[in-house]
Amino acid sequence: MKRKLPFETVALVLQGGGALGSYQAGVFEGLAAAGIEPDWLAGISIGALNTAVIAGNAPEHRVERLRSFWETICRPAAFMPPVEMMQSLVEHATPQGRQAFAAFEAWRAIIEGQRDFFVPRGLAPWLGGHQGVTQASFYDTSQLRSTLERFVDFDRINHGRMRVSVAAVNVRTGNFAYFDNTAGHTRKALRAEHFMASAALPPGFPAVEVDGEYYWDGGLVSNTPLSMVLEAHPRRDTLTFQVDLWSAIGPLPQNVFDVQERQKDIQYSSRTRAVTDGMANAQHYRRLLREVLAKVPAKARESNAWCRRAAELACGKQYSVIHLIYQDKEWEGLAKDYEFSPQSMHEHWAAGLQDIERTLRHSSWLELPPAGREFVTHDYRRTEVKDSSAAGISLRGSSGRR
Repeated sequence: MKRKLPFETVALVLQGGGALGSYQAGVFEGLAAAGIEPDWLAGISIGALNTAVIAGNAPEHRVERLRSFWETICRPAAFMPPVEMMQSLVEHATPQGRQAFAAFEAWRAIIEGQRDFFVPRGLAPWLGGHQGVTQASFYDTSQLRSTLERFVDFDRINHGRMRVSVAAVNVRTGNFAYFDNTAGHTRKALRAEHFMASAALPPGFPAVEVDGEYYWDGGLVSNTPLSMVLEAHPRRDTLTFQVDLWSAIGPLPQNVFDVQERQKDIQYSSRTRAVTDGMANAQHYRRLLREVLAKVPAKARESNAWCRRAAELACGKQYSVIHLIYQDKEWEGLAKDYEFSPQSMHEHWAAGLQDIERTLRHSSWLELPPAGREFVTHDYRRTEVKDSSAAGISLRGSSGRR
């Protein structure tokens, strides 16, 4: 049963991150189990593909269809019975064993591709020459269209009550573009190519044509559509679940492979904290304007141009962002976003489910922020660290008094 929350909008925002995206599916399963049904889904890259599957199915079938989608794209292009039999044994291996197996599975994805998702083009991309914008990539993703059409009801997306937004980058202009089922030229007209465009990360995947223009993965400009959700008009009391697959915080690298992994983490992390800090300040000043205008005589508010402009900007709405960030496993490395083994997919999924279950234990986070607070953020890991620090200080204090 759908849970009624005291917000006008409940949004789920999904970052890009390739094979790590099943973490988002686990988060969604936890939300569904808790009766929390977002009315706005926004995604980029693999987050856009998850968005399509969620929004393109009836609520009671979404988790099942998500799981089938992930089981499909995590099958290697070439079936190797001995390797497939090892999948169930890998979870018991040492971190070093897991690391070796993950490297092998990532190598398979590079060499073979993933069935019903992408396949290598062979030598052609390495030879240069004139290949054309839709062929200039190392992999062919044409299979993805039929996969999406198999798992997604685009009529449901276009005519359903759930708002859907995905982002891509125009290859010709370099401009960020949103495809939205409620506004603009894509209103009630989203198709498979809009979601494929959002996930077309070069040079691996080719640009996707949409209405005469060509698009690449939105993560090239911003790996999260969070700003779009928080800055939407008209402003509404909004609860946002932001699900990130890359952490901006990480250890110092110790070799060149660590350097490449760390570079990728920093490049694709959403900088959610920077976005939310900026939005918190902006919303504080909007409320400040609202409170000041309340002191101005009505006649002046109506006749003065500056007052009328201020009234357009003033706002007392409240925003809450619940942040979930995937945490790397000990054995994961540079290839974590293209290591599509079924075992890793299941572990990512389980991690997302566990994280949202721990998050939802904080029931107060699902309520409107306290009076006087226009914008709040929550992260259960950050909260637990603070709680642990406070407990440590208390213990040291007690010891000192004794």
